[in-house]
Amino acid sequence: MNPLKSIGGTIIAGIVLAALIVFFLPGEHIVGASQAQSVVIWLHVLAGITWIGLLYYFNFVQVPALGEAAGDDGGPGGAGITKYVAPRALWWFRWGALVTWLTGAVYLYLIGMLHHAFTLGLMSDTPNPYAATIGIGAWLGTIMLFNVWVLIWPNQKKVLGMVEATADQVAKAKNVAFLASRSNTLMSIPMIMSMVGSHHGWIM
Repeated sequence: MNPLKSIGGTIIAGIVLAALIVFFLPGEHIVGASQAQSVVIWLHVLAGITWIGLLYYFNFVQVPALGEAAGDDGGPGGAGITKYVAPRALWWFRWGALVTWLTGAVYLYLIGMLHHAFTLGLMSDTPNPYAATIGIGAWLGTIMLFNVWVLIWPNQKKVLGMVEATADQVAKAKNVAFLASRSNTLMSIPMIMSMVGSHHGWIM
C-alpha cells in the first residue's frame, strides 16, 4: 500500500523517515536538551507550522478569493470552498493551535521556565531576558489560541451553516471571525520573532 495515497499514511511515513535519520546518522544530535525536550519542541514546531500556515492561507488566499468569487457574476462562486475546503481547513487550524500551545507549555515546563515565561521573568531574583522574550511569544500565542477557539471557530460555524443562525447573526459572525483572524495574523509576526529570538536574538 502506498502511504502517499492518504494524509495519515504520509504523516506516518514522514515520522518514520525522521526517526530513521536520527537513528542512523552518526554523532550526537541532541545537544543541550533531553530526548523528551527534543521530541516536544519538534511536535511544537510541526503543529505551529500547521496552525500559522493555515492562518496565512485563510488571510492571504481564501478570504480574498471568496471576496472575488462573491463579486463575480456568473462565476462558479465560493460554495465549493465553504462546503468542502473551509470546514476541513478549520479542523486542522483549531487543533493545530491547541497542540502548538500545549507542546509549547510542556516544553517550558520541562526546562523549568513555565512560570518565569508567563511572568515575563519579572518574578525572578534577577532579570531574565530569555523568560521575557519567550514569555512575550507565549502570551501572544495564548491570546491567539483564545481567538481561535472562542471567537473564530464558534463564529465560523455560523458563517458556514454548521449551526443555525439568522442573516444578522451570520453578518455579525463574519465580522467577528474576520477581525479575530486578522488580529492573529498581526500577532503572529511578533510571536514568531519572540519564539525564534529567545534562542537566536531579536534580529535572528
